Amino acid sequence: MMRILDFLEKDSIELTIKAKTKKEVIEELVEILAKKNALLDKKAAIESLMEREELGSTGVGQGIAIPHSKTKAVKELVGAFGVSKAGVDFDALDGETVHIFFLLLAPEGAAGLMLKALARVSNFLKNKYYRKKILESADKDAVIRIIEEEEKTRQ
Repeated sequence: MMRILDFLEKDSIELTIKAKTKKEVIEELVEILAKKNALLDKKAAIESLMEREELGSTGVGQGIAIPHSKTKAVKELVGAFGVSKAGVDFDALDGETVHIFFLLLAPEGAAGLMLKALARVSNFLKNKYYRKKILESADKDAVIRIIEEEEKTRQ
């Protein structure tokens, strides 16, 4: 079974997203991955994510966005997670501002892997209880504990 913590590391979590626009959110989350050398090409990562947004917003509603893309900018599936207390207009399907962001990047040939990761993340974030706990999290360790708790219930 795919685990979120297989592709999300503690140092890829940012609980104080400063971005005010969709593009800034994507840049801020990509920068987190760039800082930890998880990317081969930062510019290509941002471009592929923005191209994906043009096809349709990844703001799925309920305050959640899952920007994602298959790109030559990564060797393996990687994720970055962010929370914006203020909320960002992300052209979400329900028109609500987005507070929880889970960015996913997968290698170009890995469509199946990307679909599994998207399903896994969306399943986790659909749960109101976990969303609420994430928004109340004081630190990255708390977020990791919430994900671990949720993954235990799925075994």
